[in-house]
Amino acid sequence: MLNRLTRGLTAATLIAGLATASASAEELRYAHVGAEGDIQTRYAAEVAEEVAAATDGALTIQVFPASQLGGVAEMVDGVRMGSISMGHHDFASLERIVPEIAVFNAPFIYRDGAHAVAATDPETSPALQELNEQLVAEGGVRIIGRIYRGARHISSNFEVKSPEDLAGKPFRAVPLDLWISMVTGFGATPTPVEVAELPTALMTGLVVGQENPLTMITSNKLYEVQSHVAMTGHMQSVLAVFVNEDAWQALDEETRNTVTEILDAKADESLQWATDSEAELVKEVEDAGMTVITEEDGLDIEAFREAVLAQINEDFPAYTTYIEQIAAVE
Repeated sequence: MLNRLTRGLTAATLIAGLATASASAEELRYAHVGAEGDIQTRYAAEVAEEVAAATDGALTIQVFPASQLGGVAEMVDGVRMGSISMGHHDFASLERIVPEIAVFNAPFIYRDGAHAVAATDPETSPALQELNEQLVAEGGVRIIGRIYRGARHISSNFEVKSPEDLAGKPFRAVPLDLWISMVTGFGATPTPVEVAELPTALMTGLVVGQENPLTMITSNKLYEVQSHVAMTGHMQSVLAVFVNEDAWQALDEETRNTVTEILDAKADESLQWATDSEAELVKEVEDAGMTVITEEDGLDIEAFREAVLAQINEDFPAYTTYIEQIAAVE
């Protein structure tokens, strides 16, 4: 009788313990638009794995890559509403909440990839800390990390060495104001296209060129529909990792600290991934038949810099102070 009672109590205690563990477990839905093989896809997958391990499963992250939960606008709206817990994309994807946040994607403002990672640290960047407060207040969204994907370059189905080569031609722009301004500075006609539709748009001639890191060009096999890459390096591609503020505050402080530590370490790793892969990616696109154009081949990067910055300064005068703060980061 006593043994049956003891076994009953033990079973009840175990069931209660499992119920408590289940109730205390948290899950975040993490969406992004990156394709398989892109640095951003590796980043999200490894973050999910490391968070689960570091919290002993108390916090799990379910990743939805490749636009599974919608394009950029749908993802941002989902994070604002809380139907999606977190996501990542260009800082400029949050400009509908705080327009000035797009400054972190402005062309020709970073010295190199290391500077881009340092200047977008949510814990130490004065510019980002100020704008982050506005994001929380205006949209209930907080930036908690960043991803470095490499420098962005121009791909096309013809040779591009200066803005004159793109004059009047339909060129893909990320559907954000900053990109439209930049592509205008290129001399081209901005044509907004979501990334999931880009290969088809290039194939059909809706647009004749686009710009992205080499990782994206290879992972999306754009070499099948583009013949040239101009190594303009006009942007250091750094993405914001952002979270729904209510979902974030629902986590205890220790868990939040664990997540931010993992994201910070992973940002440095993404810089290393991109740096290590640059030469290999150049060879990959050349082996796939693309012609790579550098300054040695006559690429006039300074002409692009002057034209693009003139357009950005005209369209976004409010960026000036933030650009100065970014430039001051060591």
